[in-house]
This record gives sequence, structure tokens and C-alpha cells, in this order.
Amino acid sequence: MRRALAPVPPAGHRRRWTATVLAVAALLAATALTVPGAATAAPAAWAPKPAPMTTPWTGQVPVDNPLPEYPRPQLTRPDWANLNGIWDFAVTSADAGRPAAFPEQIRVPFVAESALSGIQRRITPNDKLWYKRTFVVPSRWDGRRVQLHFGASDWRTTVWVNDRQAGTAHDGGYDAFSYDITDLLNRGGANTIVVSVWDPTQTGGQAVGKQRLNDVQPHPGGGIFYTAASGIWQTVWLEPTAAARITRLDMVPDPVNNRLKVTVRGAGTSGHQTRVTVSTGGATVGTATGPAGTEFTVPVPNARRWTPDDPFLYDVRADLLSGSTTVDSVGSYTGMRTIGLARVDGVLRPVLNGQFVFQTGTLDQGYWPDGIYTAPTDAALRFDLQKHKDLGFNMVRKHIKVEPQRWFYWADRLGLLVWQDMPSMERTPDAAGRAQWESEYRHVIDQHRSSPSLVMWVDQNEGWGQYDQARIANEVKAYDPSRLVDNMSGVNCCGAVDGGNGDVVDHHVYVGPGTTVPDANRAAVLGEYGGLGFKVAGHEWYPGGGFSYEDQPSPAHLDNRLVGLLDGIREVRLPQGLSAAVYTEITDVENEANGLLTYDRQVVKVDEARVRAANRALIDASRSPSAPVTLPTGQFRSLRVTTPGYTDRYVRHKDGAVFTEVVNGGSEALLKADATWRIVPGLADASCSSFESRNYPGQYLRHRDSRVYKEGGSGDLFRADATFCPVRGANGGVRLSAYNFPGQYLRHYGAEVWLAVPGGTRAYDSPALFTEDTTWAVEAPWTP
Repeated sequence: MRRALAPVPPAGHRRRWTATVLAVAALLAATALTVPGAATAAPAAWAPKPAPMTTPWTGQVPVDNPLPEYPRPQLTRPDWANLNGIWDFAVTSADAGRPAAFPEQIRVPFVAESALSGIQRRITPNDKLWYKRTFVVPSRWDGRRVQLHFGASDWRTTVWVNDRQAGTAHDGGYDAFSYDITDLLNRGGANTIVVSVWDPTQTGGQAVGKQRLNDVQPHPGGGIFYTAASGIWQTVWLEPTAAARITRLDMVPDPVNNRLKVTVRGAGTSGHQTRVTVSTGGATVGTATGPAGTEFTVPVPNARRWTPDDPFLYDVRADLLSGSTTVDSVGSYTGMRTIGLARVDGVLRPVLNGQFVFQTGTLDQGYWPDGIYTAPTDAALRFDLQKHKDLGFNMVRKHIKVEPQRWFYWADRLGLLVWQDMPSMERTPDAAGRAQWESEYRHVIDQHRSSPSLVMWVDQNEGWGQYDQARIANEVKAYDPSRLVDNMSGVNCCGAVDGGNGDVVDHHVYVGPGTTVPDANRAAVLGEYGGLGFKVAGHEWYPGGGFSYEDQPSPAHLDNRLVGLLDGIREVRLPQGLSAAVYTEITDVENEANGLLTYDRQVVKVDEARVRAANRALIDASRSPSAPVTLPTGQFRSLRVTTPGYTDRYVRHKDGAVFTEVVNGGSEALLKADATWRIVPGLADASCSSFESRNYPGQYLRHRDSRVYKEGGSGDLFRADATFCPVRGANGGVRLSAYNFPGQYLRHYGAEVWLAVPGGTRAYDSPALFTEDTTWAVEAPWTP
């Protein structure tokens, strides 16, 4: 498997990032910002545990300085100090105070359940995690405030500096938080940080995503839920700032009006002005000044649009001004794009920069066999997103987990549309749980609201912990009107209740792709489908324990089945109003074996070129849609085979079943009548077609258990089984896709007519002559 390239900042960012790296290196060298005492006295005492599976990056994680990259790409400063590395560690009962001793060591920011942490054991709600390390503040920081930042820590985190608590405890597993620790420091001497974390996982009422209290070693079972992730799991770092400082940049691109809307938020900034400059390649594009905390606009003439095919980023600098003096400066970036809904050829669609582009992506759980919640390196974090691009996808749904800000940087940089789920709760929460979840959701939105790749917030999933769906969707839309909102992904699944609002109606269909259609005010999306499985020997988390929604017997079957699903979406569902689809999933995860890659990222299971071509064909079809295929409604027709060597055969019924048989002018009248069908509007969907027998009115072509019959009947299932949607076939013919199984087609095989699956495992699914056998010529009737 090709190794991912080292991170390369976008054009115009390189000088700032180089300065940052040099400044950090100088700072660490000058101040020896390491862990003295127990943490450094015997470094050989710490070692990683054996990972259940090793990724290409497992052995590349530095002991003392893991994840050394600047962790906050959209708010950069040149001075900072990384506190990742070896910390002293202890576990006590959940109600205990600080322990007298810290007998173990842990590598931060890897969770205690992970091999890369060096702990690798199950943490329960009866446990409290304790971390300790020391540091020295460099003298060059004198006169400035010192901020202590946590990218994320799951769940209740309390921090002490030199035995005094920093602020209040932070509740939340997915949002960043910070403390101004200036007044707690010993300037010029050693300082000690102690952190406690208590994580109830699914026994609490908080956002938990797919974490469950399972054994950390591979084991059977687990289903769609995975190993818990307790404690610090994103970068911890220090940063010197002015007393009046910028804390956030809220940027809303407005390329239609060639401007960037900006709000510079800060602390201690009352009465201050801010200046924002947009540039590219070192050349200023536009600049403007406005009050801190108030939105103003910066001109961006002839704005170059950000798209997945051209993910162009502008550099941004924000200065905080006290009179004419600059008291703080931060670097950032933006991409100029819009996202919204519009009617395209009468169909409600999501539009990027005013244009409909089908969004094809995967479900991305963000789990790692060595780091669990934390990717081992920045190159690993980038790798999964790059694989989406390699496979031709233009979108990724980050599934009920929120990644570090560098993940969003890579999505912005590489060009992937992001659907961001808010991590779900295990059950419907009480009042306190609701307040906590909604507060954390707002923090997540604030943290990532300026990322150009992020185009949709997904509030809830399949009814997990569901409540107040409509209210929450409305409030999220009001809080961030620049993006789409999905009130519930999988409204058709698992007891979910559709709030009825938001921008999309979202179904989950396994294997799919199903029949999701737009409603009056929402575009149609397929929030999950696929789940095709193939287990790769030597690359299973628990050998023999993997499952999928549909196992495939070989890589060739997996390729054919996946490409068949993508082609079915393009040929059938796209014309019927589907606008986006999320395939489950990019990698295997623990005992889920339905990834396009193995869990260890060592094997790509599918033919990248074939999958990429199918995705590109789908995207291209949405940009240049073909006219829909229609059949002559209300008229009698006969369906002729187009496979070379069999073109004198026609579809006919006999004793209730449907076959193909040679028909010519000399055939008897009964055979000619049996081979004649009246085309009527589809019984389940009038935009498709049904085929009524010429000599048995009220009886129709109908698939049942994959065989095709001539039958009468009633009810939703019969109507769906008797409805077929025509799509273009070869040489002017048509293919007839089952209404309720899009992408499965009427096929003649051994003189019998079947509903065949591209990539299926049965004899009549054989790939040989599949397209020819499923293409029919609609001709004049043998019996008018």
C-alpha cells in the first residue's frame, strides 16, 4: 500500500508554518520543556503495548513528542509548546481524591484503552484517571499570559496547576477547552499539571457516539459498537498570548458578492478594533477593519470558488488593534464557497456554489486499532481522507465522532465535502443531559464553523437518544445558517422519528440504494447504504468474528457489487431525485468487516480505478444530466432480447412464469399474445412503468424471490414488485430496474427471466454478458 505523503501546507501557508515549526523547535531546545522527575528519570520504564493490529504508522509515533504538528490550523500563532508525550499516570476509584503516587506512565494524547498509550486496559465508570507532568515556562514568554489548551478529553476533566484548580471542570468529550493559567504559574521554576478525568461512557447521559464498555482486546461480538475511549485523546499544549487576545475567527464566505464575512472574537477586547487581511501567494487580495465581536466584510474580488475538484484556500490574517498598536495577530485560511438548496430541473437539490453536484461519500467512524480514537500520526489522519479522493468520492460523513481540527484542515486542503454528525447519546437524556448535549453541540459548531469543507450538520442518528428533533434542527440552522442541517439521519430506521424539517430527508437502506425521494421542502439523501463485506485473512481484528450487511465471496464480487450499486444510483436513483449517498464504510472497524480498506489500513480491498471511475461517472452525470428514459404509456409492446445470438427471442409468460422464446411471423397466436404487454404508469410510481399482460388483463410482470412471473395482486409490496424503472441500455435499448431494488435488472438467463444483481453470487447474476442480457428492445407488439 502506498505510504501517505508528509503534510504540505497550502500555497501561502508555508512561510507561517515553517516559522511556527522553527519557533517550536527553538522553544523546546531553549527551555527543555520535558517531564522532569518520575516522567523522565526512567524513560525505559514506559513502552507501548502490542496493538491488536498495526497500521503503517504504529511504529512511527515518537515517544516524547507524538503528534507534534500545530493543532489549530485556523487560528495560528508562532509561539507554542506541545505537552504531548509521557505523563505520570494513576487510576483510582471514581470518588477518590488525588492519589499520593502515580505508579504508571501514559503517552498523551492516546486514551488509556489504546495500545499506543502504553496502558491498554478497560476503564469503567468506577474509575478515575489521573495524569501528571511538569514544565518550565520559557523566559521569552515573560509579560504574556499563558493559555493551557486541550483539544479534547473524554469526559469530565478537572485541571490543577501547582495544586490550584484551573477554572471549573470541563464536561464534554468532543469540544476543545482552555484555561488561562498565568496566575497559577511559578515563573522561572518548575510547574506541575495534574489532570483528572472521569468517563461514564454509555452509563452516563452524555454524548458517547459508538463507544461501549467492552474488553480492549479483540473479542467476538460488539456489533456496530466499539471499544471505549477514556481520558485525554487530543493534543495538550501551551500558548503565550497578550492579555487582550483573539480566541476565534468566524468566517462565512460570500463569493457571490466577492466578500468574506468575518467576526473576530476575543477575550479582553472591549473597545478594540480588528483588521482582517485576505491574501494568496503573499499578495494581499483584500483588507478591512471592524470592531471586535461584530461582523464585517472583507473584499475578495473575483473570488476563486472552493470545490472538491479545486480546493483553493486563501490565507487570512487577523490583527487585534488598540488604537494604532497591534496587540495580537493570528493566521488562518478560508475557502470561498456557498452551500444551499435549489430546484434543479424541478427537483430540490443541494447546490455547491449554485450548482448541483451529486455528493458521493463514505461513512467514516474515525477508529484506529492502535490509537482507538486518536490517529497515530498526522500522516495517518490525512491518509483516510486521501483514500476517499483516490476512490473518487467527493464527500465524507464523519459518523458520531468529532475529529481534531487538523482532520478538518486536511478535508479543506484535499477537497472533501464533510457531513458532521453530533455524537449521539446512548438513550434519551434527562433535562441535565439535554442541556449538556446541546451546549456541547454549540461548542462543536463554534469550533468548526469556519471550515469550508463542512457543508452539513447531522443532529441525530437513527433515533439514538432522540428528542426534540424539530426544535434542535431549527436552532442549529439559526445558529449556523450558512450550512445545511439534517434533523435525523435514517428517519426510516430503528424507531427514529422524523422532525419533518431541516434541509434533507435522509434514509438508511442496507444494502440499498432504496427509493428515497425529495419532499416539498427537503432534498433526498441516502445517509447510509452498502455495508458489503469481505474479510482479508491476516487483517482481521478478531479472526473469524467479522460481519457485514452482505458478505462477498471474493474481491471480484465485491468490486462488481459495489460498482453495481454506484451505477444503480447513477442510472436509477439520481434521475428520481436522489442527491447524495453515503457508503458504509471507508475502513473495517473492529468486528465490522464492511470497509473498503482493512481496519489496519494495510489493504485496499477494492479496485481503486474501477470505484473511482464509477464515482466520477456519478458526479459527472449530476453535472450533465441526461433526459429521462420514457416508454410509450398505454400502448402494447413486445420486449426483445438484444444479446447477440438471441435477438429473435421475446419476453413471454407461460403457466404463470416468464421466459424468453423465439417468436416470428409463423408463431401461433397464443405465443404472440403471451409475448405482448401493455405499458402502463408504474403501479408504485407513475414515473416508472408496469407491464400488463395482453391476454390476461390485470396481471403484470412481477418479480418474486428474484424469479419473474405474470401475476395479479394488490398491496404495496405487489405494486412495488410489479414496477420497473427504465434506464438507458446499449445500442438504443432499455434496461428495466426494479423499483424497490434499484440497480437490479430484468435479465434473461437460460431462457428464464430473473431479477439479477450486478456482482451477485447466483448463477443468473453472472458478470458475463450482464449488460447485454439486461438490455431490451421495446418493439411493435406481436398482438396489437
